[in-house]
Amino acid sequence: MEISVARRLQHTEEYYFSKKLREIDTMNKAGANVINLGIGSPDLPPHPSVVAALNENAALPNTHAYQGYKGIPALRQAIANWYKKYYDVQLDAETEVLPLIGSKEGIMHICMTFLQEGDEALIPDPGYPTYRSAVQLSGATPVTYNLEAAHNWQPDLEALAKQDLSKVKLMWVNYPHMPTGAQATPGFFEKLIAFARQHNILLCHDNPYSFILNDNPQSLLAVPGARDVVLELNSLSKSSNMAGWRVGMLAGNAKWISEVLRFKSNMDSGMFQPVQMAAVKALELDKDWYEGLNKIYAGRRNKVFELLDLIGATYDTNQVGMFVWAKMPAGYADGYAVSDEILQKARVFITPGGIFGANGNGYIRVSLCKDEKVFEEAIERIKQSK
Repeated sequence: MEISVARRLQHTEEYYFSKKLREIDTMNKAGANVINLGIGSPDLPPHPSVVAALNENAALPNTHAYQGYKGIPALRQAIANWYKKYYDVQLDAETEVLPLIGSKEGIMHICMTFLQEGDEALIPDPGYPTYRSAVQLSGATPVTYNLEAAHNWQPDLEALAKQDLSKVKLMWVNYPHMPTGAQATPGFFEKLIAFARQHNILLCHDNPYSFILNDNPQSLLAVPGARDVVLELNSLSKSSNMAGWRVGMLAGNAKWISEVLRFKSNMDSGMFQPVQMAAVKALELDKDWYEGLNKIYAGRRNKVFELLDLIGATYDTNQVGMFVWAKMPAGYADGYAVSDEILQKARVFITPGGIFGANGNGYIRVSLCKDEKVFEEAIERIKQSK
């Protein structure tokens, strides 16, 4: 018997890292012991008080039932307090905050809530591949907008305004930008708000990297007038080393939050309550937590710079976030060729920039989620492979 898949899935491929990890696993079973510098999965633990909060609440007899779809009040208030403390954004914890089972879930929820066949959504190139996948799964059409190093990896809004935007309902933006590590330049957010208002476009800002190697965390919601055109996703995966815990959040206009909740409530349930209480503790951490985390990442980034110098790649030392984005060495067809050669010769995996879009083809990306000693070993392997 043959059962065809739905049309919505026919243009959506398996996630690149899902396929690549199988290849690496096969190599490892054959004894390769590959050093994976590709994926941004934090290797460091959360703060001890966060783990303690999880254990304490999990030991209680009354914390194991289904939870409400919009999160416990304590978590929503902690998110609102966090936004005020670090972004200077005032949120109503009851109506303008929605906890999520990871912000990746939120990307899908937003697309399914607001998009349908006939709609278009603007997605960045290069950009997080899930934006395209979620738009396609909603039935809408993804329309790429170009990001280039010459423009600090920010869209040319004037050029974009000259396109036919009549079907565009939503625009995905992400600063600090993944994969390039570019930050929003002064005044860019204001221009972005004005662009969205002029063209009646909902701005969806994906903001999980604002604390990593960045002394000035920013929220698009802090810009005057943003509440009329912006929904913002955030996450504790990177900033609190809680990637596997799946704690994200959506913030913005109360009406839009309620519409996303309408979809979400038909798709999943609330988070495990002890995880929510642990998230409260993570959100209450002081600035010294982020400073300590960034001291570690800064040391690792220096090692990555050393690795990139070794292979002849070039990079911007001012980029932020959990990765280093670099222009590939001369003599290669694209970043895939660089990645494949280093994987086969040195047993070190580096992400090819092309998985993030055509404008990433000439680049590679290295994750900071390994101990300095691992980077030193990777450097030695590459030296020996030359």
